[in-house]
Amino acid sequence: MLAGMTDPHVLPADLPAPADDGACVHLPGLRWPTYALRGTDGAAHDLSVLPRRTVVYAYPKTARPDQAMPEDWDLIPGARGCTPQSCAFRDHHAELRAAGTRVFGLSVQDTAYQRAAAARLHLPFPLLSDAAGVVRQTLGLPTFQAGGEDLLRRVTLIVRGGVIEHVFYPVFPPDRSAQDVLDWLAAHPA
Repeated sequence: MLAGMTDPHVLPADLPAPADDGACVHLPGLRWPTYALRGTDGAAHDLSVLPRRTVVYAYPKTARPDQAMPEDWDLIPGARGCTPQSCAFRDHHAELRAAGTRVFGLSVQDTAYQRAAAARLHLPFPLLSDAAGVVRQTLGLPTFQAGGEDLLRRVTLIVRGGVIEHVFYPVFPPDRSAQDVLDWLAAHPA
């Protein structure tokens, strides 16, 4: 880790919570776009054709041990927490599979960037790259600017049979996201 960087695995106690700005109210009931996204597992994944429930957690970007995050990253509501969120989905992966779901992470970083994060964090599921912005633009996913990049805001989607069934937005705290999904799945059996 570079000097002056904070541990990306730990969320600061004073992390600002994002507000619900209504940017995702249009998503429930939308069809997932017919488009294959490259995954860190080397496969192309078209989520529109998956018959069972799929969990897609969209996140801004994971930290890299050799690079600092954009200036004031921790002050942007909803920006910090990609590593803890991914680790929570990793740690609850067996439970999510037992609940009949597949899990994917989604960001705008290219597959090589994501592959390094997936290996470093030992993720048992693929991260998907929407670097071309097709899914982001087609669904109208919310974004923000940081460090000269257009990044996804944190949102978790339950997709069933190619249709967005449920939306978690805003997602806070990010390290609780996987448990929130498990709680919702338990209350809404397939």
